[in-house]
Amino acid sequence: MNAANWPDAPSSTTEKLFQLENVRVTFGSGEREVTALADTDLKLTKGEFVALVGPSGCGKSTILKLAAGTLRASQGVVYVAGREIGANPIRIGMAFQNPTLLPWLNIRDNVMLPLKIVPPYRHQYRSKRRTEYKDKVEALLEQVGLKGFADSFPWQLSGGMQQRASLCRALIHEPNLLLLDEPFGALDQFTREELWEVMQNLWLATKPTVLLVTHDLTEAAYLASRICIMQARPGRIIDDRPVGFARPRTVEMTADPKFVSLRENLRTAIVTARHSLGDTK
Repeated sequence: MNAANWPDAPSSTTEKLFQLENVRVTFGSGEREVTALADTDLKLTKGEFVALVGPSGCGKSTILKLAAGTLRASQGVVYVAGREIGANPIRIGMAFQNPTLLPWLNIRDNVMLPLKIVPPYRHQYRSKRRTEYKDKVEALLEQVGLKGFADSFPWQLSGGMQQRASLCRALIHEPNLLLLDEPFGALDQFTREELWEVMQNLWLATKPTVLLVTHDLTEAAYLASRICIMQARPGRIIDDRPVGFARPRTVEMTADPKFVSLRENLRTAIVTARHSLGDTK
C-alpha cells in the first residue's frame, strides 16, 4: 500500500461547507449544568470525508445534531455553506445505525421519500415519480447491489441490504452534507466491510461532504480523509489528523503495517485521554 497525496484532500482555498467556531453546548443550569461539548472549532471543506471517533459521551452525536440543525449551540456559531445555520438551507442526507425504513413502503418508495419532501425535487414529484425519479432510484439501487429488490419490503431484506437501501435514501436527493451516525455498527464484520466499499464508491462518485460518527477505528481509517479524536467530560476535539492512504482503499489494506500503525495510534490517543480523566473502564 502506498500512502500518497490523497485525492480527496482539500486545498486551503476550498469552500468551507460546515464549521464550528468556539461552539459550546450545555444542558441544564446551575449545579445541574452539564457540558456536552466544550469550546470547539471544526471545519469541513466541500467534498471532504471526516470521521469523529472517541468514547461514548464525548460529543460526537452532539456535533452531528449541530450540523443537522436539530440542536442549537449554547455559545459560538455554527456555519453551514458559509452562513450561520438556518440562514442558507442546504440539502442534508442522514443515515443511522438502524435503517429506519418505513415497513409499509417498498424499497423504491422508501428511497424516493426525500424526493417527495426536499426542494427542488418535491415540486416535480408528481410529474416525475413514475419516470425520471423512478429511474434515478433504480440506478442507485443497482449501484449498491440491490438491483431487482425495488419492489421488496424492508422486512424481506437482511440487515445489510436494508442498510444499503438506507444509504440510497440518504443520497438520492444529492445532499451537500451527508451525516452518518454509526450506520454500520449493528452489522456483522463481513457485511460491515462490504458496506465500507459501497460507501466509498458512493462517495467517490458524487463527493458529498461527509461527517461520520463511529466507534470503529478501522472504519474511520478506511473511509475518512481526516479523523478527529474526541475526549469526554467535557466533550472536545483533542486531535485532528489527515489519512493519507490512496483511494480506492480495500479491506486487504487494513492489514498493512502503516494502516495498523494509524489505527493503534488512534486507539492510544483515546485511551490516554480517558486515563487522564480517571476513566479506566
